[in-house]
Amino acid sequence: MSKQPIQNRYDFIYLFDVQDGNPNGDPDAGNLPRIDFETGQGLVTDVCLKRKVRNYVQTKVGGDPLSQIFVKEAAVLNGEIDKAYVALDLDAKDKTKESENKGKARQYMCEHYYDIRTFGAVMTTGKNAGQVRGAVQLTFARSIDPVMTSEHTVTRMAVTDEKDKDKERTMGRKATVPYGLYRAHGFISAALARETTFSEDDLDLLWEALKNMFDLDRSAARGLMAARRLIVFKHKDDLGNAPAHKLFELVKVEAKDPSRPARSFSDYEITVDESKLPEGVELLDLI
Repeated sequence: MSKQPIQNRYDFIYLFDVQDGNPNGDPDAGNLPRIDFETGQGLVTDVCLKRKVRNYVQTKVGGDPLSQIFVKEAAVLNGEIDKAYVALDLDAKDKTKESENKGKARQYMCEHYYDIRTFGAVMTTGKNAGQVRGAVQLTFARSIDPVMTSEHTVTRMAVTDEKDKDKERTMGRKATVPYGLYRAHGFISAALARETTFSEDDLDLLWEALKNMFDLDRSAARGLMAARRLIVFKHKDDLGNAPAHKLFELVKVEAKDPSRPARSFSDYEITVDESKLPEGVELLDLI
């Protein structure tokens, strides 16, 4: 496997959709689908998307000692940092070598944890391994059009407690979005990749995760979710050949018939104005 850090900057647009599901519940609103209350557009946080990438990578290459996941379910983060100090035989109590130890531990964590190389991490909570800014950054995803949240009453024939045994049934609520097409933006820095050792193999695994992660994330709450398009702008130079926002403006996602609510991906038209693609930028359509 190649561990050479990537040499190019990338900016990308990620389109995914949901049908009859809740793509990202808001705990501050009774776990209703997140929305922008001014525009009515649906939202999915960057944290939610990163979680799905982490879960996919953990499932795909969880046995690889150089592609472990730092932030995972039930993980004790300080315990993971401790492993670096043990592996490198570092003395956390030796204040004369505190800066040196932090640098060595930080490098070890980058080498052994995929999500630290990719998204970064704060590792100053126990034995100090410093702070890492990841090579990959994601924005919130925002639906193309406003979404309508639907609430449904569901029933359960079983009861939880013995004292409720004589009850015929209990009621619950379930919130869904009938349909929403979401657009997120991503940025991959070659400069930061050199610091975290984010490699070409890591990049290939990221693309794979974005394509397939919803297939490993099925649940009754999330309905039918799918990755629809992954449009990537590859820069010739490591620092980039054009501003990201100018590249993103080349991609238009519009409803074919704005007079009626969208209910499928086919209700949208996606166009990319390749005639305005700046010199030094290559367009990659990975989905």
